[in-house]
Amino acid sequence: MNRKGILVVVSGFSGSGKGTIMKRLLAEYAETYALSISATTRAPRPGEVHGKEYFFVSREEFEEMIRREELIEYARYVDNYYGTPRDYVIRQLEQGRDVILEIEIQGALKVKAAYPDTLLLFVSPPGAEELRRRLVNRGTEEEAVIASRLSRAWQEAQGVENYDYFVINDDLEACVQEVHSIISNEHARVARNHALIENIRTELKSFVKGE
Repeated sequence: MNRKGILVVVSGFSGSGKGTIMKRLLAEYAETYALSISATTRAPRPGEVHGKEYFFVSREEFEEMIRREELIEYARYVDNYYGTPRDYVIRQLEQGRDVILEIEIQGALKVKAAYPDTLLLFVSPPGAEELRRRLVNRGTEEEAVIASRLSRAWQEAQGVENYDYFVINDDLEACVQEVHSIISNEHARVARNHALIENIRTELKSFVKGE
């Protein structure tokens, strides 16, 4: 039986650990998941490779992708475009892999509107103080930037009800397994198995007395 993959969007506050969770899922279940690679107009950072972290394109190229409807979703953030190329995602889903998009709420809702079967997960630390502690412990950002991220987190928290699952990242390993279980169980939903159910019904009909 060929199983089609599920489109999964993972969002979360900056500092929630969602990126680490995605990396662990891909490392532990390499044949199950594919991480969608976004296109962006921002310049590559040191060590970033085209086609690995992002597809780095010019503003003109990105706007042409928009015109051709080649993106599942896109948004403008800090004067740069970010978007999800459609072809890569569809190809992975058809091959049976669950495709994970790590994007913010605005993009997540656009994906859900275009693809209603999308599974939306929101990752959060157990509390606001823990979120602040994690941002501080990074040691890479000034206090003003941390304050800005916390303010943005408050704004993002207003849209959490639009998600299907709210996952607390308190213990990383437990959280990784919880996310994997949620996605795995989603494949068993009746709504995702109409074709298989109809096939079984058709086969069973041959056993019905008088048929």
